[in-house]
Amino acid sequence: MHRSSKHKVLGGVCGGIAEQLGWSPTLVRVLWLIASLLPVVGWILYVVLWIVLPLR
Repeated sequence: MHRSSKHKVLGGVCGGIAEQLGWSPTLVRVLWLIASLLPVVGWILYVVLWIVLPLR
């Protein structure tokens, strides 16, 4: 898994996940938006993945 430099809006995490799964980056961003509405889970997970995943 990696961060995307092509489908990047903020950190490239959603774009990288979309590339890995073969999904639309927009779909992954919408799913992340829904997850971010949950207390703390979405934002902490995004920041951790941003730090951990290498840039492609």
